[in-house]
Amino acid sequence: MTKTLGFLLISGCIAFAEARTEGLTPLQDRIRHELVMMPYLSLYDDLSFTTDELGNVTLRGEVIRPTLRADAERLVKRIEGVAAVENRIEVLPLSPFDNGIRARVARAVYGASSLNRYLLNPNPPIRIIVKDGNVTLKGVVANEGDRNIAGIMASGVFGAFSVTNELRVENSRI
Repeated sequence: MTKTLGFLLISGCIAFAEARTEGLTPLQDRIRHELVMMPYLSLYDDLSFTTDELGNVTLRGEVIRPTLRADAERLVKRIEGVAAVENRIEVLPLSPFDNGIRARVARAVYGASSLNRYLLNPNPPIRIIVKDGNVTLKGVVANEGDRNIAGIMASGVFGAFSVTNELRVENSRI
């Protein structure tokens, strides 16, 4: 049996800000902690992982720095109880075009008066993933209104080809 664990950056299954760990095994909590503490993890990166009962870990997500991919694997491998690590983290292509979109989406989303409170979190919960001009919003927000506003704000950004809103509402199964 494989247990799936979404690695989100505010609340819900994995809560960076509130460190909600209910339902996590001790191994999953240690993995979550190591990944949360990575120093160069930004709002433009998204990580997740799954574990199985044998201690095998699969890392997933998208990052903008190649070093984050290697660092995540290295950190998880050294955790006691981890038998093996499969690293499926994708390094997003280097692109000034995508970097511009990232910055514009961040300003639009976090600049919305109803969403700027999320910036108080040291690890902002709305993750902005941009690949080849296509934007995906990931993370967890407090309510459906915040989810919709984030999607609307991102959709209005110049240069973005498409916007996929994968934000989840806290304590919901969207």
